[in-house]
Amino acid sequence: MSEPLRITVISDVICPWCYLGKRRLESALEESGVAATVSWLPFELNPDMPEEGMPRADYRAQKFGEEKGAELDAEMKQRGDAEGVHFAFEKLVHTPNTRRAHMLVAQASDTGLGDDLTEALFRAYFEEGADVGDPQVLINIGEQIGLDPELAGEVIRSEAISDAVATMESRAAEVGVTGVPFFIINEKYAVSGAQPKEAWLEFFEKLQSEEDPAG
Repeated sequence: MSEPLRITVISDVICPWCYLGKRRLESALEESGVAATVSWLPFELNPDMPEEGMPRADYRAQKFGEEKGAELDAEMKQRGDAEGVHFAFEKLVHTPNTRRAHMLVAQASDTGLGDDLTEALFRAYFEEGADVGDPQVLINIGEQIGLDPELAGEVIRSEAISDAVATMESRAAEVGVTGVPFFIINEKYAVSGAQPKEAWLEFFEKLQSEEDPAG
């Protein structure tokens, strides 16, 4: 392909399918040799979550029931292990409100660090059990990938940036995005869900044939 693909991912930082989808996409890009720039747009799985979040056990019990929630975690852990994602659900004690995390990703994206921060947030939450709704935790994670901590603090307190994130989320809803991850490629193609590597490889081949019909 003559130009790098522009891939926009709509996701939430506490969505396990989004973390899995990120890793599968990266694996396909590496195997295919396709160049791409990846950017991230916000989606809150729990837009009505209290600002302080809530105990994960309570959240999962309310959403799925205790037994079903445990089954889903076990199944996702198996999927993750197959992709090199080490979900540590036993470390997750708190389900956060993710608005501040999305605000920081939006700011980091302005300086080319959005993908790095998203990766760091996924890893911190799912593998280390960090509360990614806590302001100081967010500032610390941001600093690890090169964000100025003072600026990060200002960002996650900004009502204007919070409103901007809400506007981005509403636009996703307006175009019919109801679940994540959701991928937009070159502002032209849409791919829904954490597709396996093989599906991405097939997709890249199709794009290549469309770009160069003669082969």
